[in-house]
Amino acid sequence: MALAALAGGAGAATAAPRIPASGAEVLETLPWRSDPQQRALRTLRERLAQDPRDLGRALEVARRYIELGRRDADPRYFGYAQAALAPWWSLAGPPPGVRLLRASLLQTVHRFPEALADLEAVTAQDPGNAQAWLTRATVETVRADYAGATRSCARLSSLADELVTAACIANVGAMTGRLRASEALLAATYARAGGADPAVAAWVEGSLAEMAARRGEHAAAGERFREALRLAPGDTYLLGAYADFLIAEGQPEQAIALLAPHLRVDGLLLRHALALQALGRAALLAPVLAELAARFEAGERRGDGVHLREQALYELRLRHDASRALALAQRNWEAQKELADARILLEAAVAAGQARAARPVLEWMHAGGVEDAVLARLAPAAAHSGGRS
Repeated sequence: MALAALAGGAGAATAAPRIPASGAEVLETLPWRSDPQQRALRTLRERLAQDPRDLGRALEVARRYIELGRRDADPRYFGYAQAALAPWWSLAGPPPGVRLLRASLLQTVHRFPEALADLEAVTAQDPGNAQAWLTRATVETVRADYAGATRSCARLSSLADELVTAACIANVGAMTGRLRASEALLAATYARAGGADPAVAAWVEGSLAEMAARRGEHAAAGERFREALRLAPGDTYLLGAYADFLIAEGQPEQAIALLAPHLRVDGLLLRHALALQALGRAALLAPVLAELAARFEAGERRGDGVHLREQALYELRLRHDASRALALAQRNWEAQKELADARILLEAAVAAGQARAARPVLEWMHAGGVEDAVLARLAPAAAHSGGRS
C-alpha cells in the first residue's frame, strides 16, 4: 500500500543522492531486466524523456523511484526521483503532488523542517490527502512534536482505513507514556482487520515487534520481527531493527546470516561488523571496518548528515572513541529524536563520562514518559556519568 511505503521513517541510512540533471539522464544501468518494476519504470522514464513537463507521468516516475529507494535503501533512486521532478523542484509553490513527493525526498535526507513546511502547505491546500497527513505525522514524530503528530493521525480517521489510522496513533502513543495501551490497540485492530495489504501488515508487525522489545518481551518481539520480514523480506529498516535485536539477544550468528545479502546498505554493513565483533572474528572484521571508514569518510566529504546515528555507533562500539561518538550523537539529536537516537546519545554520554550531555535525552524521557527497557537501563548511569560538561 502506497501510504505505508511512502510515509517512511528515518530508516536505514543511505548516502545522500546524486541528482541527475534531468529525469532522462543515464548515470548507471540498473539490473532492470530481471525486475518487472524496473522494466515498467524504464518504459515510463523513456516516455517522460519525450515530454519532461508531463506532470502526471513525472509524478508516477518519481513515486515509483521513491518506493524502490525505500525498498532497497539505494540513494540513486532518490536522485532519479528528484530529477523527474526537476521542472517544479525549485518552485516556491509547486503543484500539490510535487510538493508531497518533494517532502518525502527531503525527509529521506533528514531535511525535516523543509519537509514539514511542504507537508503543512499540502494539508492546508488539500486536507483530504491521507498520504500527506501520514507523512506529516511521521516527520512530527521524528521531531518529537507528539501533539502535532497526534493531530495529524486523527485527520486520517476519515481518510484511511482503520488499521493505518490505528498504526499511526499507536506509534505516537508508544512514545508518550502509553506503550502498553498503544500496543494493545494496534494488536486488536490488526487482528480484526484480516487480509491487510502486505506493506501495511509488515509495518504493523514491525511496530508491534519494537513495542514488545521495548517492554522486554523478547520471544514475542522475535516472532513479530520474523513475520514482518516474511511479509517484506528486503525491507532495510526491518532488517536493521531485527539485526539489532538479534545482536542484543546474543545471537550474532543469526544476524550475520540475516544480513549477508544486504551489505551494500551502510547501516546493515555496520550491523554486520557489530555481529562479527561480538563473535570475536577479528580477521573478518578488519576489512569490514576499512570499508565502513571509507563510506563514512565519503559521506563527510559530501556533507551528508544522514549517517550521523550510524557513524556514532561505529565510533563508539567499533572504534571505541567515546568523545567522537558523543559529538556525532549530539548533532544527530538536534535533527531527529527517535528511540535509537536517544539510546546512542545516552550510551555515548556514559562512555565519555559526560553527564551534562545526557540531559536533553533524560529531559525528553521525563517529559513524555518514554518507556523503553534499554533507556531505563542507561538512564541512571547517564545521569551520574562523571558530571563533566
